Amino acid sequence: MRGKKVDQALNILRFTPKKAAGIVAKAVESAVANAEHNDGADVDALRITSIHVEQGATLKRFSARAKGRGNRISKPTCHIFVTVGN
Repeated sequence: MRGKKVDQALNILRFTPKKAAGIVAKAVESAVANAEHNDGADVDALRITSIHVEQGATLKRFSARAKGRGNRISKPTCHIFVTVGN
C-alpha cells in the first residue's frame, strides 16, 4: 500500500476478501478526510507515505469452567497508523 495513490489503494482494499481490508480502508479514508480538513490538502494528489499496525491494549475477560474454576480470555486489540502526503 505504501507509495500508492489513495484512490488506487482504496480500490485494492475494496476488492480484497479479508476482514481487515474494510478496517484498513476506514483508517485510510479517515486519514484523507483529516488531511483535507486540517491541512487543506488536494485529495487527488495524496499518496500513502506510511502505514503500520501496533499492538494495543488487551481486554481481559473471565470464562466460568467446571468445578468452580475459571479461565482467562484475552481479547487483543491493535492501533492502525496511516500517514498520507504528497
